[in-house]
Amino acid sequence: MKRLSVKQKNWLVSVHVIMGATWFGTAICMIVISLMNVSNDNGDVLYALNSTLKTLDDIIIIPTATASLVTGALLSWLTIWGFFKHYWVIAKWIGTVTLITVGTIWLGPWVNTITSISEAERLQALANPLYAFDAKGALIVGIIQTASVAFIIAISVLKPWGRRVTKAKKQTE
Repeated sequence: MKRLSVKQKNWLVSVHVIMGATWFGTAICMIVISLMNVSNDNGDVLYALNSTLKTLDDIIIIPTATASLVTGALLSWLTIWGFFKHYWVIAKWIGTVTLITVGTIWLGPWVNTITSISEAERLQALANPLYAFDAKGALIVGIIQTASVAFIIAISVLKPWGRRVTKAKKQTE
């Protein structure tokens, strides 16, 4: 397999970092907006905040998380890093796939639900048990997700764990 040139690798790394940083920054914004929902006393504002959460999720979070996964796959495939040669790459893979899965199964649907409920019920949405559960879940899991993205970014920079020792490498020693 042909490897990327240094210049190509640097461009791909740049796109990868930009996607991860955009994902992280948008996730922080979503937490701040979710916290604004807690003390809100206007039904139209409640719906506007939830609609903003949905828009950020659909337009920024989903594409940047996906692009981060794709650029990470390309970097693993087309550079010496590989998919399973380094513990830090494996940790990033597990973390990213887990975050995207949790976002797809829980966070996205919760945000869609609170947006729909607040559109229909406005301020009465705050008394709706499904709205309360989904809004609280989206906030708590959103905070965990954001901290996890920050941890993955830190792993990218620090590369804290070394190269895996494989059977073939042990036999040559």
